[in-house]
Amino acid sequence: MVGVHSGKFIAERVTANIQQAVRRLEVHHPLVNDRQFRVWRSYVVNAWPTLVLIDTEGRVVGRQAGEVTAEALAPTLEHLVARAEAEGTLDRERRVGPGSGAPPEPEPERALAFPAKVLVDAAMRRLFVADTAHHRVLAVRLDPDGRGGELEAVIGRGGAGFADGGFGDAAFDRPHGLTLEGGIIYVADTWNHAIRAVDLVSGWVDTVAGTGEQARRFDQRGRGRDVALNSPWDVWAQDGSLYIAMAGSHQIWRLDLATAEAAPWAGSSIEEIHDGPRPAAALAQPSGLAGDGRRIFFADSESSAVRWADPDPGGRVHTVVGTGLFDFGDRDGIGDAVRLQHPLGIAWHDGRLYVADTYNSKIKMVDPETREARTLLGGEGVLWEPGGLTADAGTLYIADTNHHRIVAADLAGEAADEFRIRGIEG
Repeated sequence: MVGVHSGKFIAERVTANIQQAVRRLEVHHPLVNDRQFRVWRSYVVNAWPTLVLIDTEGRVVGRQAGEVTAEALAPTLEHLVARAEAEGTLDRERRVGPGSGAPPEPEPERALAFPAKVLVDAAMRRLFVADTAHHRVLAVRLDPDGRGGELEAVIGRGGAGFADGGFGDAAFDRPHGLTLEGGIIYVADTWNHAIRAVDLVSGWVDTVAGTGEQARRFDQRGRGRDVALNSPWDVWAQDGSLYIAMAGSHQIWRLDLATAEAAPWAGSSIEEIHDGPRPAAALAQPSGLAGDGRRIFFADSESSAVRWADPDPGGRVHTVVGTGLFDFGDRDGIGDAVRLQHPLGIAWHDGRLYVADTYNSKIKMVDPETREARTLLGGEGVLWEPGGLTADAGTLYIADTNHHRIVAADLAGEAADEFRIRGIEG
């Protein structure tokens, strides 16, 4: 197996960024950085992803555009292997090139590993961190100045898994988004395709939605653990409901916290940027959620957009900034002149939106009324692909994902320092 990475976004063509993604996603097969789309063009590819099957004689014997499961692909591979063995052309011993079987270099021990999202609990003065590649959530008691804190609890045993139980026994698989409602932390357990509930009083983790398997349909609603989800990336609690950024199906779902009923709430599952009535609107990999008590804002990553949806019956989807799936860049301004690059996180505070402009490695401040966007902080050497943020009492907490740390910054963007977590070492 050889991966060919033909990056859509400029930041996805930078080898250093790809190396970080390889580590974050634990990819072990060889990977080509096809940044000029030469391999793409030579195989006449026109869709992400595309699989090309090559036999032992070097001939292209099949292709599949779009996602396919391993189970669906297995019969074809078995047939090709059997034929090659019968012809005597399959050598199971010899390996060539970068996939020579040498194990990858072990990752260094870190306090945090690719943290993706953060959540501040203003009332209890705590910060929650999705320590994503360590497959756990951390609870940190904030210092009075809010610039550091003491580790209070580790939620999850570490190591990928899918298990409910006490904090030391429960297991997650790359958790991302976090939200707080009624003393419960709800977690978007992304690779388990599930929503988990963390009871901070009893010290117990439960699954409230998701089967543990990826949904193959975009419209199959259901209740609790009977309904399949598709890559939930963030969660937001408001008015007795949990809103879920379902990145895999290009939708936002709503989970009724009283009944555990889950169903699509916005988005037709077509990947595009089209405003309109919630069910008919087109979204593109929504990955961050926030709310002002009235509107639900979201970072629409693949369209490099900031958008919002009206929760009222008959509500609609609107766009603040962003114009198309291939309209991206790094440009401050107003309205359609603004360019972001694959934002993953969003937070609401004091009438402003703060956006983790991930592939630009910046934090942008966006006014949803005037549609003005401007850079608050970041850039090369300051942040590296931040994935999430949260704000309270004049401080912005940023998941500086590729730097494996949390950053605390003032909302004026004039001071930013690493947020130190005491008690996490070892």
